[in-house]
Amino acid sequence: MKRMILFIIFYLATWLCWAQNIEVYFSPNGGCQRAVIAQIRKAAQTIDIAMYYLSSRDIAQALVKARQNNVRIRIVLDQGQEVESASKSGYLVGHGFDVRYHLGFGLMHNKFAIIDGKSLITGSFNWTLTAEERNEENLLIIDDTRTIAKYEKRFDYLWNTSRRDSRDVRGVDAFPAWFCSTYHLFCGK
Repeated sequence: MKRMILFIIFYLATWLCWAQNIEVYFSPNGGCQRAVIAQIRKAAQTIDIAMYYLSSRDIAQALVKARQNNVRIRIVLDQGQEVESASKSGYLVGHGFDVRYHLGFGLMHNKFAIIDGKSLITGSFNWTLTAEERNEENLLIIDDTRTIAKYEKRFDYLWNTSRRDSRDVRGVDAFPAWFCSTYHLFCGK
């Protein structure tokens, strides 16, 4: 009996060491946007973002503040975001961010961010006000290192196969966005 209890204690202790923390949020109005901003504010070194749609002013402003605090931020968006009027891509480019656009023929429909290689934000939640206030969305914040490593590898692939923004830092078109998107060129800087 004593051995059985020791075995159970050992098993539970081992399991708890491997158990990872996962935070779960839902929208509408379930705190998804607040959770994203809180993670951005915690960043000390890096933020890598692969996002289909980024139009949240509050999230964009949190990213600008993080960059001002010397956090290195890389962003890959769907190529439609370069010309979408509600997108914050132009705002971020204007603040000196290196924003890139997916070159594939399908949508770059990923929705994830990696904070300092220690925290993963993922789920169906687009970084938009509509996703926060109206849509049925989900958001997970995961700290599992093996899972994060897989997402880091995918982000590096997306980053290396995407093109730069066609605007320079003054917002002047180096090449028209339609030209870059149509011919899948590395336009811009």
